[in-house]
Amino acid sequence: MTPLKLLQHYWKHDSFRNSQEAIINTVLNQQEVIALLPTGGGKSVCYQIPALMNEGICIVVSPLIALMHDQVNSLIKKGIKAIAITSKLTETELVIAFDNMLYGGIKFLYISPEKLQSEFIKQKIKQLNVNLIAIDEAHCISEWGHDFRPSYLQINTLRELQPNVKFIALTATATPKVIADIEFYLELQKPTLYKDSFYRPNLAYQVFKTEDILFKLKQILTKTKEPSIIYVSTRKQTKDISDFLTTNKFKSSYYHGGLSVEEKELAFKNWMTQKTNTMVATNAFGMGIDKDNVKVVIHIDIPFSIENYIQEAGRAGRNGKKSFSVILYNNATLHDFEKRVSNNIISIETIKKIYALLNQHLQISKGELLEKNYKFNLHQFCSKYKLHVLSTYNSINILEKEGVLVLEDNFRRKNTIRFLCSNRMILQYIENHPRSKKLIRLILRSYGGVFENRIQINENYLEQKLQQSKGAIFKQLKQFHTDKIVEYIHQSNDSNLRFLVMREDNITINRISKNIKKRNTVKQEKSNAIINFLTDNSVCRNIQLLSYFDEKNDIKCGICDVCLNQKKKPLEFEKVALKIEAILLKKKSLSAKEIVILHPNYTEKEILTSLLLLVEKNKLQLTKDKKYTLQ
Repeated sequence: MTPLKLLQHYWKHDSFRNSQEAIINTVLNQQEVIALLPTGGGKSVCYQIPALMNEGICIVVSPLIALMHDQVNSLIKKGIKAIAITSKLTETELVIAFDNMLYGGIKFLYISPEKLQSEFIKQKIKQLNVNLIAIDEAHCISEWGHDFRPSYLQINTLRELQPNVKFIALTATATPKVIADIEFYLELQKPTLYKDSFYRPNLAYQVFKTEDILFKLKQILTKTKEPSIIYVSTRKQTKDISDFLTTNKFKSSYYHGGLSVEEKELAFKNWMTQKTNTMVATNAFGMGIDKDNVKVVIHIDIPFSIENYIQEAGRAGRNGKKSFSVILYNNATLHDFEKRVSNNIISIETIKKIYALLNQHLQISKGELLEKNYKFNLHQFCSKYKLHVLSTYNSINILEKEGVLVLEDNFRRKNTIRFLCSNRMILQYIENHPRSKKLIRLILRSYGGVFENRIQINENYLEQKLQQSKGAIFKQLKQFHTDKIVEYIHQSNDSNLRFLVMREDNITINRISKNIKKRNTVKQEKSNAIINFLTDNSVCRNIQLLSYFDEKNDIKCGICDVCLNQKKKPLEFEKVALKIEAILLKKKSLSAKEIVILHPNYTEKEILTSLLLLVEKNKLQLTKDKKYTLQ
């Protein structure tokens, strides 16, 4: 069967067909490839088809467990044997899995780069008949990429284990610098670069500066009947915005990395089946999402980079129909974004300070290197030395990326609680256990949804409110759990920290200072690029995005906000003013928002300009409750 026929047999991608077939044929000719295809461009078939046409198994290195499971499930549905090696497998299951790869006809092994460090797994991979190695989300290997992961730098161990097997590296977003890093760090042998245009003729990029983001959000969703995604920057916002939408009669789900597997699956299922039309999510939601009828993707927080933005925006309009990617921002969100970027740019002096305090805290002598794990609690460390938690964590993260230490990151694990019984039973329990009254009532008052979902709780907050010790709070919560009043899951926040180099104080940091400066430069350049994109209202949004990825195109898209504004004839404000006067004759008094809603054919800016004109001409007056009336 030819590659194209196999493509048609198993998959149904109509777009990017020429690129896919060219990549497949290049891989079949035993040449290495870098495939740069936009989000939704069908990257997976570029390694799946060649792997199916050859004897042996294809190893796919992928960064996310959820993404691996999506791919495996998709292949299994097509009758193709595939498996994912994750931390969920027991040692026995791992042995069985590799036996199946050797003798059971499995065609695809999905594995994370971290798992490639296991000696057991390396030895097992060495025994496999491998026909191809695919590196998914290959931009993660580059510090110039938007999601750099140090573990990706270790992928080359596969070269030693399977020296005769060819690589294919795939990504949706990569600048020329990132492409160069992919080739260098993977030691690709004269790779052929396939790069499809980022131009999406059906996707309208629109940026609106508005003081009332939630009002504008309601306006957009009122017009949108098809599925939508709203991206925010924090886990708390996902629930807050979803609750706001529900209150305003919009059906929505929310999704973030802190939800349980069951909660994620339910939110995803409700959105996929359109039981809830809108998904409010952090960037944890997106990879592997295969829904072609998303009409609009809205960012109400500024994305960290153009790469992040183009990936998330690209989840709209995969069916080829006109769709929208919208960013809503104002001076306040711009200030918040700059603050977030600033918190992520750590100075060399700060890193030197944190490194010195770590050694002091763990009582490590100068020139000493003990190959042991130290128990480490980030919050206790920060409290002891009066340090800012986020900048301290980012500093330690940089030390890890530079090979100074290794941190098993547990500090983000949160304790959760969920009530298992009815209100009546809780009242009965309080009556029988009067000492529990204050804590139970505080939890019920402070945390919404504790009957429906597992909710993250903060024992420090409970301790402060009740003026009790953390030990006493913990003891009561454990008792509630034992009595089956609540389900209380307590996570240890202690991490294991291990140093990889001997203590040399400033010498250690000076050795890596060049890399730290480079990383800070990258972050600043990326934040500047997204701010320029937001604020440049003179150049077509599509042209701006294509230029960022070094793609030359001077043809305006005609559908972004910049193009639409340039198409408009000079606005006849007098005409709009007459319409406003006419409506106020009927309604007597209206707020600016109400007038905007009643005139959907005009933009918020046009309405506000006309209102200002009428006030200046003394035809309107503004009342104390900020409503406009005729003079």
